Amino acid sequence: MTEIVIRDAVAADIPALHRLIESAYRGEASRAGWTTEADLLAGQRTDPEDLAGILADPAQAMLAAWRDGDLAGCVLIADRGAGTGYFGMLAVSPTLQGGGLGRRLVEAAQQALAARFGARRVRISVLPQRDTLIAWYRRLGYAPTGETLPFPYGDPRFGLPLRDDLQFIVLERALA
Repeated sequence: MTEIVIRDAVAADIPALHRLIESAYRGEASRAGWTTEADLLAGQRTDPEDLAGILADPAQAMLAAWRDGDLAGCVLIADRGAGTGYFGMLAVSPTLQGGGLGRRLVEAAQQALAARFGARRVRISVLPQRDTLIAWYRRLGYAPTGETLPFPYGDPRFGLPLRDDLQFIVLERALA
């Protein structure tokens, strides 16, 4: 793989971030990778306004992975207070999935959460139907907490559910 540069995303990156996230999570393009949600959700995963809000919030950031001037991956990081960090919206270009970039982004997210926000633990939330993804996170040291979070039915900004049993499970990992 060509050298990857991971840096904080800036407002000028929003169009590329939006295209990447949508291609990794939704629609036919997402089926080229292994992390698609296309069988669970239609519609959008995010929108430019949401991304702009993340970038403007001092308690959040997007890390962007660039390869030869092209956006190859990204991840949202957020401070949840009390030593807890959160990451989400982890996206790798579907044609690059399986090459280790997702793992590098998770490691960068964990390091940034500890350095910027003093996080001692990291939480993530995943749709339980995504068994392969949950198994991948477990290999990275994340364990289910037993907590669940409701899916935001009725808010199309988060997608259009294709089933009525969606929720999120919470996984957590301690940081060294």
